[in-house]
Amino acid sequence: MPELTRAVPTAPAPPRAPRRERVTTALRAAAPALQAYAAVRLLGLLVLAAAAGVAGKDPHTLLSARWDSLWYARVATQGYGYEALTPDGAVHSNLAFFPLLPALERGISEITPLSVPDAGLLVSWTASLVAAWGIYAVGARLHGRRAGVLLAALWGAYPTAFVQSMAYTETLFTALAAWAVYAVLTERWIAAGTLAVFAGLTRPSAVAVVAAIAIPAAVTLVRAYRGGSRPRELVREHGRMLLGVLLAPLGWLAYVLYVAVRNGSLFAYFEVQGQWGNGFDGGRALAGFVWQNLTTNVFAGLGLCAALALVLWLLWLLVRQRQPLPVVVFTAAMVFVSLVGAGYFGSRPRLMMPAFPLLLPAALALVRLWRARAAAVLAAAAAASAAYGAFTLLGPGPP
Repeated sequence: MPELTRAVPTAPAPPRAPRRERVTTALRAAAPALQAYAAVRLLGLLVLAAAAGVAGKDPHTLLSARWDSLWYARVATQGYGYEALTPDGAVHSNLAFFPLLPALERGISEITPLSVPDAGLLVSWTASLVAAWGIYAVGARLHGRRAGVLLAALWGAYPTAFVQSMAYTETLFTALAAWAVYAVLTERWIAAGTLAVFAGLTRPSAVAVVAAIAIPAAVTLVRAYRGGSRPRELVREHGRMLLGVLLAPLGWLAYVLYVAVRNGSLFAYFEVQGQWGNGFDGGRALAGFVWQNLTTNVFAGLGLCAALALVLWLLWLLVRQRQPLPVVVFTAAMVFVSLVGAGYFGSRPRLMMPAFPLLLPAALALVRLWRARAAAVLAAAAAASAAYGAFTLLGPGPP
């Protein structure tokens, strides 16, 4: 008789490290990125402090109590319902501002000695580090740790990066968006959907985060269906992914419905945005602004055209470099929603700032340079960003 084959017991899988240990390990790996980002932003704050001192202005007030910061603080202290009448007769309602940041400001101010504006700064500065960590995590997963470090540092040197140090929603939203994209890349669908819920309570542009979850999920389902999977099998095999997709838009929808119920109109939120001049117009306002500059100040018009061409070229590079679908979808959607509104053109670069993958081609180019040259380029970008930030914050207009 043939000898029976003895079954060899398989080695048990190594136990998974506790969550706290995994977070500590990941944070230690991200430390160079956080240090580089913090150094870039610290330079911006130092330049602002010096310039504000010369101009006789208070840098703390510039960061915590200016422009939209005042509106968020008013929501935190008074709730919704405040309206302001502009000189041209338009009504500006604070219902245009999503609730997560003012809710955090109010909560922190009630349990700490911090004022509401200072609580807003605490949220913004803390979220900026979390955002830099998430940006590093995406970059490191796609192209290695050095690319992740450079990507986070470049985001800190973005032209309008001074907003990252203000009591605004940009850092909070970017932190949620970056980690949501990372969760999709690592197939943590429920985590991605949950992060999208909070992003949807932070900014209307959370539709880009929802798209970064829903479109890759749809592609996955279509491929599985074409591969022979039946609908019941798709639900069983991809249940967590479907749950993440269903969760993703709930934060955004919840606030839009809240405004609809409060004002008694299904499209009330969009009416509020329209009163602010921020309605969707398909890009007509942008085209008109560019044309106006081309016909009145040709150099400014050509500069605007060059900037828009640069953004489109960077998007094309992401596609050409075969970046993952969630990264491309999120970036393209962020650029789209930033450019098709009817709002003030000067806010477009700020609205586009969460689209951090636009900086991936630059980060990859710096990876190929010697470290000294890469550091010099990054230092020059940080200095230019710091100077522009001080110039803008000390000026009369909004960013």
